[in-house]
Amino acid sequence: MVRRGTVPADSGEPELLPVGHRIGSWIVGEPIGAGGWATVYAGRPADRAPTDQPDQDDPDEHDVALKVMPTAGLAPRQARKVAEAARRELELGRGAGHPRLVRLLDSLVLSAPDRPNLDGAIVLVMERARCNLRELLASSVTEAEGARLITGICEGLDHMHRSGWVHADLKPENILIGQDGEVRLSDFGFAIELTGTHGWTPPMGTLDYLPPERWREPLGERGIQVRPSADIWAFGIVIHEVFAHGACPFPGATPTARGAAVQEYAEGRAALRMDGAVPEFWRALATDCLAPTHAARAPHTAESLLERIRAHAVEDGTGRSRPRLPRRSRVRRPLRFAALLAILGCAAGVALWAYAGGDGGDGRDQEPARIRVFNAERGCQDRADREPQCSLGLAIDPLRPYTADNVVGTRVWHGDVLDAECQLPQGQPIIDEEDLLSTVWFRVRLPRDEAATPRPDTAWLPAVRTKDRPSLPHCAAR
Repeated sequence: MVRRGTVPADSGEPELLPVGHRIGSWIVGEPIGAGGWATVYAGRPADRAPTDQPDQDDPDEHDVALKVMPTAGLAPRQARKVAEAARRELELGRGAGHPRLVRLLDSLVLSAPDRPNLDGAIVLVMERARCNLRELLASSVTEAEGARLITGICEGLDHMHRSGWVHADLKPENILIGQDGEVRLSDFGFAIELTGTHGWTPPMGTLDYLPPERWREPLGERGIQVRPSADIWAFGIVIHEVFAHGACPFPGATPTARGAAVQEYAEGRAALRMDGAVPEFWRALATDCLAPTHAARAPHTAESLLERIRAHAVEDGTGRSRPRLPRRSRVRRPLRFAALLAILGCAAGVALWAYAGGDGGDGRDQEPARIRVFNAERGCQDRADREPQCSLGLAIDPLRPYTADNVVGTRVWHGDVLDAECQLPQGQPIIDEEDLLSTVWFRVRLPRDEAATPRPDTAWLPAVRTKDRPSLPHCAAR
């Protein structure tokens, strides 16, 4: 879903597709937006005449946005960046299934041999938006409307974080308002998939929404470390903007000047001063989101903030249980991700190895090996400090992405000792906070708890979460 707008007419414009050009089963309309890596066009289904009105009950009839991401003529490193941005959009689009995230309807490769600069471009087909939050804030927003918008943003963030992703570029321009008036988070080109407690990103982003630690975070081989608390900081800025007519809480005439004000605040040399138009509850919520350090911000997760928002809505009488938005019908077209990777010369690192190998034993008839859990986060290595944010998840399936929906209910902490039955050499690749990568997983036995909800008796610990390297048989096929 991409907003309406215009492309600036200047000499630096990318080559544009003509109106009426066909891309797969879609017809290109007028350009409606442009960025560094992509141009976005209005689009309609090819089997619908331009003068026909869409059937609002049929998703195949809806107008769409066509995001065209050229790769021709780019240096290999630039082409990889475009491919990676497309992969992130596809990954989130395939598994979104949530009314607060933009829907990805289709993906394909542009065939335009008469336009070499565009031939082979990646094309993402998305639902169309009415406007973005920045445009909406140009007019006055009531407190009730602001509360509804912020609730929707937090619902989207909560879903992303639970699914193991950080948006990493949350700002009003990337918060879209659908034709139904509801919020959708969009533009996942910078989104980071978490490996444990954090992920890595190039030193990029929108200056006005970067948390204090990003201004001084060391740049390693994999980029800069990013955690969900970075989104929480940006969310605090957005809360302030919603009620303060788009104004930033930090003074300065330029993004760099405002960044200097952020550093003054983070170092305790300046107080956080919010606009008087921000209501008391939202002021307190934004203040917690804008805690000056990651450690102080970490307890304020999207989940906990959403609980506070919903409780406040009930207390002030506006919290009539609003029905959950119905899941929208999806356009049933394949997301041709494999084809995109093939054209871009990329290889999908998907482990299809079936839990087999070695001597074929499953380890259950052998004495288990004792392994100790290791958390590379130094602040989480105090065994007496079993804070929720320091807990580590055990996976249900080591061949699936290590995200919140692939974790058993039992959590572990640094120093816990587990019984390992066997090992899987080629599971999902995992990188820890010290940049160590491993594809090895250990199947471990879960502590027995007769009172616990029924659950598996084993789970999977990635090898990067222990310093022990026991000699174990390979896990047998299951």
